[in-house]
Amino acid sequence: MNATSLALAILRGLGHAPLFVARSLGAVVGEMFYFISAERRNVALVNLRLCFPGMDEGARRRLARAHFRRFAQALLDRGLIWWGSPEKIRRTVRWVGMEHYEQAARERPVILLAPHFVGLDAGGILATLTWRLVSVYSRQKNRVFDAAVLAGRSRFNDPVLLSRQDGIRGALRGLQERLPFYYLPDMDFGPRDAIFVPFFGVPAATVTATARLAKLAGAAIVPCVTRMTRDGYEARLYPAWDDFPGEDVEVATRRITAFIEERILEMPAQYLWTHKRFKTRPPGEARYYRH
Repeated sequence: MNATSLALAILRGLGHAPLFVARSLGAVVGEMFYFISAERRNVALVNLRLCFPGMDEGARRRLARAHFRRFAQALLDRGLIWWGSPEKIRRTVRWVGMEHYEQAARERPVILLAPHFVGLDAGGILATLTWRLVSVYSRQKNRVFDAAVLAGRSRFNDPVLLSRQDGIRGALRGLQERLPFYYLPDMDFGPRDAIFVPFFGVPAATVTATARLAKLAGAAIVPCVTRMTRDGYEARLYPAWDDFPGEDVEVATRRITAFIEERILEMPAQYLWTHKRFKTRPPGEARYYRH
């Protein structure tokens, strides 16, 4: 058994254990990861310095450590998400605000706007338990882990999972069939199909696909933000946005980042600070990360 297979076997076992076991172990793993992974720690600290310049360095480091703990806990919770029973998942991950989705879906296709908080996979698995949907995933470099991710996210209701290389056509087809689209709009994938809009005041390359898909499909935007709680997760649905996307793609894309900023301020340790959100820079601007 190789290291990846062993790690997946441990995850699977944790999926059948009480939640506090995975959470306790995850807190320890997160602390270790913070001190061992110099590159990821540097990325998180650079992001926090850019986004919270008024925060003192000690507070930023404490926030980064808290994020590493939450990230590791969410990672170990995937044992439940990928292998737990539907009943246990529903007890652990709960909807809040389902009426907002139901109201929007009566009239239009729905894009579930799901930013990169640590509970993203928990909210996603609850969504696949609730509906047949469309979503996008990034292929993993490790083939064994990639297969596990794909199998875990495909467990219920035969979702349509598109790779990022597939573009937006598959998502548009799904929306036209009235399948909800669980979409992750807030990572830096380079300059293609992206514009620079401020993220906590710093220009960030942000994909415009949300606005373009909403216009093409006549879809409503219903934000879906999943928060890690003491006893599981809370997947909160927000009211559908009025007047989106409008006529200006840049204004629409800025509206998305502003919404994400508000949610980050509510639970800053749960946002994915280890992603190189500012990797792509405007022409002539210096890079922020070491590599």
